[in-house]
Amino acid sequence: MPMNAFSSVTDWVFDLDNTLYPAQTNLFAQIDDRIVDYVIRLTGMSREDAQRIQKDYYRRYGTTLRGLMMEYAIEPDDFLEFVHDIDHEALRPDLRLGEAIGRLPGRKFIMTNGTRNHARAVATKLGIFDYFSDTFGIEEAELMPKPYAETYERFIRLYGIEAHKAAMFEDLARNLKVPHDLGMRTVLVVPGGTREVFREDWELKGRNAPHVDYVTDDLAAFLETLVK
Repeated sequence: MPMNAFSSVTDWVFDLDNTLYPAQTNLFAQIDDRIVDYVIRLTGMSREDAQRIQKDYYRRYGTTLRGLMMEYAIEPDDFLEFVHDIDHEALRPDLRLGEAIGRLPGRKFIMTNGTRNHARAVATKLGIFDYFSDTFGIEEAELMPKPYAETYERFIRLYGIEAHKAAMFEDLARNLKVPHDLGMRTVLVVPGGTREVFREDWELKGRNAPHVDYVTDDLAAFLETLVK
């Protein structure tokens, strides 16, 4: 592992869902189900059609919320409260990950397309919340999700981040394109083992893309190699 590539990093930026916890916990699958329920409630369509809409909007707009705002002009607050009302019991404290994050020099941030409250609940359950300087959620992004460039630019301005001294960790390769173009080191966090988790084919693409600097299926182990 080329430790020198990260030696000048002073700001560490982590996606939340399927990045700071293993995708196979299927926590995000609960959110997916709640989103489908919301679409059914909004439109009256069948579950099959609602699932199709949910995935289509997620792929085209970055989040289903953005798609529903564009296509149905919904108000976001009710949606965000409804879809993040999930059971966190599948999560367990990850002491190894917490220690690895804590040893990184500089500031650490969570940057998520979910809400700040959702990030706090997840990170607290994992036992890693206190290691982070702040959380940048969809509200702070003014409802413009990753991978839109405006969102990263807003994030950088808010915290005074120098992109060439930052690193970004994500489970979706497409969300690393803008950070890479801005000068960040980029790390793709992929599911460990086989594809038993609920992921679309397009979500798993891109690990060989030129904007992905590194790939890992074990975030804690990767971070441990960066600080000796």
